[in-house]
Amino acid sequence: QVQLVESGGGSVQAGGSLRLSCAAFGYDISRYSMGWFRQAPGKGREGVATINSRGVTTYADSVKGRFTISQDNVKNTLYLQMNSLKPEDTAMYYCAADRSPWDTIRTIAPFTWGQGTQVTVSS
Repeated sequence: QVQLVESGGGSVQAGGSLRLSCAAFGYDISRYSMGWFRQAPGKGREGVATINSRGVTTYADSVKGRFTISQDNVKNTLYLQMNSLKPEDTAMYYCAADRSPWDTIRTIAPFTWGQGTQVTVSS
């Protein structure tokens, strides 16, 4: 059974930074694409960033240059470093696992999700 466990959310002021972590169990993150999604109140879930099995990363336009997705294959953990945070980044953030090794932010099709971690950015 695959389990994804996120951590690292919190409340920060605009311009601040946070790093989210997603530990994977029962799933080898080095073999597949993984991603971070977010959902703000009253809005749909949107893709934020993905990383594939070769380490190729893709990002939503709204976070390019501010967020960095990475992974540690030894720890089997996915990360999202978020810098220069804005109030519009406020959302519940979810990590997601894919069955494809090559998917990008346009094609990722998660088969399982973490429980989510809240990020709140105040102005």
